Amino acid sequence: MDLHEYQGKQLFKQFGIPVSEGRLAATPEEARKAAEEIGGPVVVKAQVLTGGRGKAGGVKLADDPADAEQKAKEIIGLDIRGHVVEKVWIESASEIAKEYYLSITFDRGVKQPLFMFTTQGGVEIEEVAANDPDALVRLHVDPLEGFQPWIARRLVYGAGVEDAGEQKQIADIIGKLYRCFVESDAMLTEINPLIVTPEGEVKALDSKFTVDDSALYRHPDIAEFRDTSAADPLEAFAREKGVVYVKLDGDVGICGNGAGLSMSTVDVVVVAGGRPANFCDLGGGGNAEGVVDALEVITRDPQVKSVLFNIFGGITRGDEVARGILEALDRMSIAIPIVVRLDGTNAEEGRKILAEAAKSNLFVEPTMLEAAKKAVELAR
Repeated sequence: MDLHEYQGKQLFKQFGIPVSEGRLAATPEEARKAAEEIGGPVVVKAQVLTGGRGKAGGVKLADDPADAEQKAKEIIGLDIRGHVVEKVWIESASEIAKEYYLSITFDRGVKQPLFMFTTQGGVEIEEVAANDPDALVRLHVDPLEGFQPWIARRLVYGAGVEDAGEQKQIADIIGKLYRCFVESDAMLTEINPLIVTPEGEVKALDSKFTVDDSALYRHPDIAEFRDTSAADPLEAFAREKGVVYVKLDGDVGICGNGAGLSMSTVDVVVVAGGRPANFCDLGGGGNAEGVVDALEVITRDPQVKSVLFNIFGGITRGDEVARGILEALDRMSIAIPIVVRLDGTNAEEGRKILAEAAKSNLFVEPTMLEAAKKAVELAR
């Protein structure tokens, strides 16, 4: 679950990471009031779950409360990469002497948290990695050892921070950011930029924060941050239906029973020359109603040109899945082709049920690869 900047900063503040004073505003009038309470110049920042706010005109400096109201009028309602701005964060303006970058993400390859730090902040980290890779310090943390003070020193000295005052402050923030990352069950905590003011104060000017959805039951306070209006409409609809669904950008809809099989199906579609439109998991015990719900979600995506069902019956029964598919076709007006691969428990009965139904847009294939090839062919 991605958090808005202001939500991430609230968590940063809880863990002692210095941030600028700010207020949330949903209207220009609220923006004016917030600017009056803060005093002095402020920055009006669009709160959307996407990057590129500055380039899109979603971050503006305001000299006084009246100017903050006007800037909020310009930003609220703005479309930034498909996200319409509904709220703005009014924050005291900061003078910037230096911009650094600091983040922790979870490196799945080595199953460890990964620190990244560079003195080249304020730009996309991908640019730094591509143009000046030596400027980016990367350091994994062994979760069995946990955070140790030497980690902060290695990052600070490795990036070439020379000022002793900055070194001390940044090292302190690094330790607090790691604690924030672990105790919030985060997948990403990023500060870009981590600024140094002309007076030598180091603080987080921005926040990018992603929390592991599977851990939200441990954090009811963070779970309340979820912005359902900003979620992908299909993923939000799937959540309402209780369907495990992730939107992708292809044209072959995918549904399997079990996460491993569903992920393998995504890979097989790519091997067959196609582009998966989604990841969708019926779970280990998918039934007719679950199949109906999954198809309803998948076929709502206008990009989907064919659907591939890949079912291996263990707990799930092939005949039950077959009935679910036919029930969905009876309930819904589905014109796109559906390819089914059934194997395992009651697979023969399931294939027989589908064959007897003789639906014109229903195709049954014996193997996963053949089914994937057929679905890719039909999508074209």
